[in-house]
Amino acid sequence: MSGNLEWNKIFGAGLATVFTILVVQQASGFVYETKAPEKMGYAVEIPEGGAEGGAEAALPPDWGTLIPVADLAAGEAAFARCQACHTINAGGANGIGPNLYGVVGRAVAGHAGFAYSDAMVAHKAEDPTWSLDALDHFITAPARYVSGTKMSFAGLRDTETRVNLIAWLMTQGSSGYAVPAPDPARQPGAAAGEAGEAGEGEAAAPIEGAAGQPVIEETDAAPPASDSAPVGG
Repeated sequence: MSGNLEWNKIFGAGLATVFTILVVQQASGFVYETKAPEKMGYAVEIPEGGAEGGAEAALPPDWGTLIPVADLAAGEAAFARCQACHTINAGGANGIGPNLYGVVGRAVAGHAGFAYSDAMVAHKAEDPTWSLDALDHFITAPARYVSGTKMSFAGLRDTETRVNLIAWLMTQGSSGYAVPAPDPARQPGAAAGEAGEAGEGEAAAPIEGAAGQPVIEETDAAPPASDSAPVGG
């Protein structure tokens, strides 16, 4: 008889425990009840004017304003990363990439004695010569601007660095390339539409000198010694 009583106590304690757990669960669900949001996702505030009210579109460099005040020493320092593949002296030999003396204004894929890639040769239809804008686009992202180029250099994304580099290249045999006049359409605050239609502006009087080819055209910039190999443009 006493054995049955003990089992009843154990069974009763178990039921009480289960009942207590259920009560706690129900009470917790009531206290911490969450409500579904009326609208899914996060609210994103859009500036007045819609999408056009966002950040101002990047303008191409205003060469007439920037070239005269460019830091030539910084430009020469930027060229150091190109020296593993390019020479810059007058009459210098081609390396993995073509000699770059007189690069600004020279015909695209036009340096004698260098074997250019098919992609670069075809690019002449878009850019017959290496204008300031063409050089700027190419140096920014070579593979994106000339699809199919064998040059693996990632590019220079900083505008100031590119301007300094191009300004310095102009002193290396391209001083005869006319610097365009300042272009208001390329200056901060100009409308995006005006910037897209702007060319390189009215040219100033050229000085004596040669014209040339891209800064880092068709080569690897400072590739590791273990896998540096000519790519042939």
